Amino acid sequence: MSNVTAITGFILMGFSDIHELETLCGVTFLLTYLLTLMSNFLTITLITLDLKLQSPMYFFLKNLSLLDIFLVSVTIPNFFVHSLTYNNSISTLGCACQVFFMASFGSGEVFVLTVMSYDRYVAVCSPLHYDAIMNNVTCMLMMGASWSTALLLGVMYTAAIFSMPFCGSNVISQIFCDVPSLLRILCSKSFAVIYTSLGIGLFLGMFCFICIVISYFYIFSTVLKIPTTKGQYKAFATCLPHLIVFTVYIATACFAYLKPPSNTTSIIDRFLSMLHTVLPPALNPVIYSLRNTDVHNALKRVLQNFY
Repeated sequence: MSNVTAITGFILMGFSDIHELETLCGVTFLLTYLLTLMSNFLTITLITLDLKLQSPMYFFLKNLSLLDIFLVSVTIPNFFVHSLTYNNSISTLGCACQVFFMASFGSGEVFVLTVMSYDRYVAVCSPLHYDAIMNNVTCMLMMGASWSTALLLGVMYTAAIFSMPFCGSNVISQIFCDVPSLLRILCSKSFAVIYTSLGIGLFLGMFCFICIVISYFYIFSTVLKIPTTKGQYKAFATCLPHLIVFTVYIATACFAYLKPPSNTTSIIDRFLSMLHTVLPPALNPVIYSLRNTDVHNALKRVLQNFY
C-alpha cells in the first residue's frame, strides 16, 4: 500500500517539449475549434429559424450539432491554455469533469447517429408511414433516451474510475483525461466496477453499431429494388451524409483507441485521440450541407430576411 498516493492533480502530456511547436499546435487547434463552433452554430440556427427544416431528420441533426459543440469544447480550450502557459497540470476535479463530458458526449453521438439511421430506414423503406412513425412524440422520446443514457454512462465511467486509488506517477500520457490513460495509473487489484461499466458501454456501442448495419442493409435492399437509376440516386442521396458521418466517427475512434495496450503513448497516438474529438464535429456540418439544397435555400432565406 506504500505506492498508493492521495493524488490531488495530474500532469497532461503535450505534443512536444518545444514550447514554440506546442504553441503552434494550440493555435492550430483553436482555429479549427472556432470554425467548428461557427459551422455547428450556423446549422442549429438555420434549423431553428427555417420552417422548411422542421422535419425529424433536421431535428436529429440539430441535436448532433449540439453534441459536436459540447464534445469539441471539452478538450480544445483547455489544451490551448496549456500550450500558451506551458502548464500542463489539471486538478482531479477538472480531470473527472473531462472524463464525464467526454464519455457523455462521445456516447451521445453514437446514440444520435443510431436514431438517425432508424429515421433514414423509415424514410426509405416505409415512406408512406413516415409521418405517423416519426411523429414529434417519438422523436422527443428517442432524443430524451439518447441524452439520458449518454449522461448515465458518463456518470458511471467517472464514478467507477475516481472511486479507485491512483498510485505511482500522476502523469497522464495523453492530451486530455481519458479512460484508457487513467486506467494505466490505477493501482487497485479489483476492477470489477470498472469492467462492469466498460462492459455496459461496449454492449451499448455494439448494439448501436448492429442497429445501424441492419438499417442500412434494409435501406440498400430497398434502394436496389427501385426501377429507375434516378430514383435510386435520390433515395440513396438522403442517406449518404449520415453514412459518411458515421464512418468518419467510427474510423477516427478505431484509429485512436483500437491499438495494443501500452504504458506510454506516442505523439501519433495523442494526435489521433485529439483528432477523434475534433474531426467529426468539424466535418459533420460540412458533410450535411455540402450538397443539401434545403440547407442552401434556408441560408439564402435567412440572409435575405436579415438584410
